[in-house]
Amino acid sequence: MTTRATLIGDVVDSRRADDRAELHAVVASVLASVNTRHPGVEPLRITVGDEYQGVFADVGAAVRVSLALSAATRGRYDVRHGIGWGEVAVLQADPPVQDGPGWWAARAAIEAVHAAQERTATAWRRTAFRIGEGATGVAAYARAVESAMVMRDRLVADLDDRALSVLDGLLQGETQREISERLGISASAVSQRVRSGGLGALVLADAAWEDVG
Repeated sequence: MTTRATLIGDVVDSRRADDRAELHAVVASVLASVNTRHPGVEPLRITVGDEYQGVFADVGAAVRVSLALSAATRGRYDVRHGIGWGEVAVLQADPPVQDGPGWWAARAAIEAVHAAQERTATAWRRTAFRIGEGATGVAAYARAVESAMVMRDRLVADLDDRALSVLDGLLQGETQREISERLGISASAVSQRVRSGGLGALVLADAAWEDVG
């Protein structure tokens, strides 16, 4: 078995979607786009219904992917993620079937998000991190990652659809002028969104995860 970062995601309140085929198409398109920008050990793929998963070499990569997915889907659909760290066993290569503490940790993490959303005080939670059985010496690291996810989720929760569209562009490396042209708004309006929504902080924090194992 190999130690990996695992990610499980799903769509919030997907059963209320008027058009399930459209939901599937949007999620599939977003996953393909994010796979191009953030290639993982195992690419993001839809597993069943509205759930998807992917495998990454390190936690930082999985954290960055979770924000990229949130920014790209919000305004159309709202997604949540569980990120795990632990050993992953490949039981079958094609179609891929995997198991192990890394996946159990990701499942526990997304279940923690589900539970948090049931409480008014933490209804804005969209991401959680857990470590798998057998992972030693990383308890403090896990608490630090979880703390970062709490703060990021709270900031993202206050963003409206337009701000999320701007954030999506920034995460893809677009300039503010390119974003303004794509969205059909003024450059000053984009700049205001960046300042008032804390988008610059989100982008800086996202870039910092690139060097985190």
